[in-house]
This record gives sequence, structure tokens and C-alpha cells, in this order.
Amino acid sequence: MFVPTVAWRLMREGRFQSWLILAGVTLGVAVVVYITAIVSGLQANIIDKTLSTQAHVTLKPREDVNLRQITVPAGETLLAEVETRTQRENTIANWQRLKAAADGVPGVAASAALASGPGFVIKGGVRKSVVLMGVELTDYQKIVPLETKLRAGRLRLASGDVMIGTELARELGLKVGDRLRVVTATGSAETYTIGALLDFGLKDLSRRWLLMPLRSAQNQLGYRLDVSEIYLRADDLFDAEALAAAAAARTGLDADSWQETNSQLVTALRSQSASSNMIKVFVTLAVALGIASVLVVSVVQKQREIGILRAMGTPAARIRAVFLLQGALYGLAGSLLGSMLGAALALGFTRIARNTDGSPLFPVVVTPSLFAVTAMIATLVGVLAAWAPARRAARLDPVEAIRG
Repeated sequence: MFVPTVAWRLMREGRFQSWLILAGVTLGVAVVVYITAIVSGLQANIIDKTLSTQAHVTLKPREDVNLRQITVPAGETLLAEVETRTQRENTIANWQRLKAAADGVPGVAASAALASGPGFVIKGGVRKSVVLMGVELTDYQKIVPLETKLRAGRLRLASGDVMIGTELARELGLKVGDRLRVVTATGSAETYTIGALLDFGLKDLSRRWLLMPLRSAQNQLGYRLDVSEIYLRADDLFDAEALAAAAAARTGLDADSWQETNSQLVTALRSQSASSNMIKVFVTLAVALGIASVLVVSVVQKQREIGILRAMGTPAARIRAVFLLQGALYGLAGSLLGSMLGAALALGFTRIARNTDGSPLFPVVVTPSLFAVTAMIATLVGVLAAWAPARRAARLDPVEAIRG
């Protein structure tokens, strides 16, 4: 018990210094926990809102290309020039087989087929352009959680029913149960009953999207039995790029991941994470320097006592362990207090930052793993910060230390 006893006695004798460094570690850890909780919650909220209306991976028909042969002199290499052709409306035939193949890719949680295309809705002589989206509702709800977007009516797509956005309903003065005429570019026109009003979270989507039964969309858009896209949902949304490559290889279709579709969002999230990490690094360095400076002062103040211990035969390794243990205790105690303070600040932020309806602006992510990782890092930083003072104490010459 020599090492913990001496370490504790040194900390008690320098109470003021101990409280100062403990306060510094506590505040540093609180800042790290607070920033981590806020940034994690903000990023999770942004990703959730962005992906709540789209798939993690979208499978589409391959683009048409022209291969133009180039005539070259004899003996030289013959190359083919590839040109992208003006794309016609392309569809996916035998989509049931391809959807089943995509479902078999490891990491795919769900899939849904869509038949989408441009059209118009007409009500009282007013014409609005929309995107017709034919879906099988059960499959589509596994990709897009419509329950959270329902504002009126019922989530159902029986034959003759459609679901429209709240903005489109407002502009045309529509409500659940009203009749709406839908016209496509092919000239096909049908009248449907509005079964539900949905708020997709973005005004443009709520103004443009119109959900209808898959078979109705295929008939009106002239797709016969084909579809235009297959949506996939991944078990882990951050594996979407690898999942897209695997699904494309298995199905022979083009595949876009949500990272590719939202490249600017991904860049913004990475920049935000980099900034947050830099702040945490500088705070950690400040805490480490604080611990090291206090322990260096402690070594100078206790130089005579350390010299006596060395003269009595105490090994240098034990002297070193005394100061390393002090650093670990400062880091551990500060991390526990700082974690509680940081969590309290983060949760307090949710009470201050609120939407107009009184709900939190975004959820704050505070998990036990955050506390565990922070405690481990703070303790390790405390030990590393104490290394230089501990080394100096262990190398003191007993005669010089006592004489000084």
C-alpha cells in the first residue's frame, strides 16, 4: 500500500493545487462531453430528416450509351469512343426477380419498387405539376416511415386512392375525401380520391409528390408491368456505398447511395466532425498541461521528502508510480465529475433550444458508452501528463534533494 498511501498524502497536503487541477479536468471533460453530445445529436437529426424521405440505395436502369468506332491507320490500336446518349424514359423489366436478388445482398434490410414519372393534377381549372409515385404501400413504408408524416386521413392505397402532400392540398384547397384529376405526359387521365395528407418535411416535396397504387402508376405512365426504380434500406446506413456496389454487381442495374446523392451534406458533416475533434484535442492538451504543471510543482515542493525516501531505499520505480497514480486519480475523478456536468449542460440545452411548437430543436445523444470512453481517455491523459514529473522525481539524487 506504499504507492497509494504516499500518493493520497501528497494530494491531501496540496489541497489547493489538487482542487485546482480537479476543477480543470472536470471542466475540460465537461466541454468534451457537451460538444460530443450536441454534435452527435445534431448530425443524427440531420441524417434522419434527410433520409426520412429517401432510400439508402436507389437502383435504376443503366444509362444508354453510343459506341462509335474510329478508323485508324493499319498497325495502330483501334479504340471505341463512348458517348452518353440522350436518355429516353427507361424502366426495369422483370423487377420482381431483380428485387429478390437485391434482397439477397448481405446488409439489405428492406426493398421497395417504384413506378415514378411526371404528371399534372387538375382541380377547378388549376393545373399543378407533380411527380407520380406508384408504390406498394407495405414495402414503401419499410423505406420511408409515412406514419410520422401523416397529417390527415388514413395510410392506405386502395384502387382509386392517392395520398398527396399538405402543400399541394393547401394550394388547391383540397382535403381528405375530395376528388382529384391526374393527367400524365402520355395523355392518360384518371380521377382519384384523396385518402391522406402527408407532410414530407420539405415544402417542395409536399407540393410535388403524389403517392398512388403501383399498378395505377404503371398504367398511367405507360410502363406496362415495369418499374422505374428499386429502393433499398441498409441495416447500417453508413455502409450504403459498399451496399450499392454489391447490389449493382448482383442485379446489373445502376446504383446510387445516399452519400453520393447528398455529397454536399456528407462534406458538411465531415467538416463539422473535424471541427469538433479539433476542439476536443485542444481541450485535452490543455487538461494534460494543467495536470503536468501541478505535478511538476509538487515534485519541486516535495523534493526533500522524495530525497529522504530515496535515501531510505525506496526504488525509483515506486517514486515514479506515486506520481503516475496521482495523474490517474486526477483524470478519473475529473472525468466522473465532468461527465455529469457535461451531460447536465447538454440536457439543459434541449430545454432552452426548442422549436416553435415547444418540442426540442433536436435530440441530444448522451449514452453510457460516451461516459466510459471519456473516463478511459481522461485517465490515460492523466497518466501520460504525469509521466514527465514522475520521471523527474524518480531521477532525483537523494543527497542533492535533501541538501536542496
